[in-house]
Amino acid sequence: MRAVIFAGGVGTRLWPLSRKKSPKQFEKIMGDKSTLQATVERLLPEFAPEDIFISTGDRYSEMVLEQLPFIPPQNIIGEPYKKDVGPAVAYAVSYIKTLTKNDNPVVILWSDHMVRRVDRFKKLLAAAGDLLQQEPNKIVFIGQQPRFASDNLGWIEFGDEARKIGDVPLYAFAGFKYRPSADVAKKYFEDKKHYCWNLGYFVIRPSFLEQLFQQFVPDIHKHVTHINEAFGTDTYKDVLKKHYELMPSINFDNALLEKLTQDNARVIVEDIGWSDVGAWEALKEALEKTSDDNVTNGKTTLEECYDNLVYNYEPKKLVVGIDLESLLIVNTSDVLLIAKKTSVGKIKTLVESFKGTENESLT
Repeated sequence: MRAVIFAGGVGTRLWPLSRKKSPKQFEKIMGDKSTLQATVERLLPEFAPEDIFISTGDRYSEMVLEQLPFIPPQNIIGEPYKKDVGPAVAYAVSYIKTLTKNDNPVVILWSDHMVRRVDRFKKLLAAAGDLLQQEPNKIVFIGQQPRFASDNLGWIEFGDEARKIGDVPLYAFAGFKYRPSADVAKKYFEDKKHYCWNLGYFVIRPSFLEQLFQQFVPDIHKHVTHINEAFGTDTYKDVLKKHYELMPSINFDNALLEKLTQDNARVIVEDIGWSDVGAWEALKEALEKTSDDNVTNGKTTLEECYDNLVYNYEPKKLVVGIDLESLLIVNTSDVLLIAKKTSVGKIKTLVESFKGTENESLT
């Protein structure tokens, strides 16, 4: 099995730490490693370095190699243009098949997540790989047992147990729901036997993924085929740029996942200690022991404060808080962000509003 980790997003939900010049996945927000480094580390040693691929924007390829010097340079898949996830997944998986000249299963992962139960996570991936050896035309989703009724995450609906590999049950796939309303999320959470969080993790054979794109998004399949035909030639980079630019921007969910039938997929659902740390409030939820805890980084002093995240990136400055509750405070050398936890969704809108203003250099 091979793994491809997607690390191309800018990550405005973690602004002002995450910016275009240095996105969130390259920053140290948990300990002394970036989330990208932590994501790769949890795959080792079961995945050899040559079996780990990183999909990112061309402009970040050197940054990836600096953080992961043991990954072969040809395993850094540089996207020449910023497109949506649909083209990125199609190109990355097809690239792996073309480079390695085989159809081994590929697991799709993301660079800004935390997984606490690493050993169990690896066992689930192995079970998914074993299933695809027996049933090659399947996609296997890895879902997290929900901890709360999140309306910021996607959900997977699943049915009865379809089969078991070792001690890992695989369930029938029933459908997706992207970011349901709060009321619907509450119903999903109460019905844990049929709904789980969709992490965006799945295992699939490259040839089956190509079949799905050919069937449902033939325009993307056509351009990826032209790119593959030029692989290994002097014109490859030019062909890649030409056809990647021509591909439609479409989310992977809209491109394929919403069109899957129950026969196409299986679902593995367990508590792997997963958290999305791609936004400040999600990072706090991942690191806190109780909801009243303060999560801090850098020089900070808090008195009579509850349920705050305070990150200070200026080593010569002390950030002090008194009688604060449910706030996000992020201090960098050129920006101080103070917001309610419930207002984190407005950060992206604010950053986008800086375009064409004197503050654009801060994005």
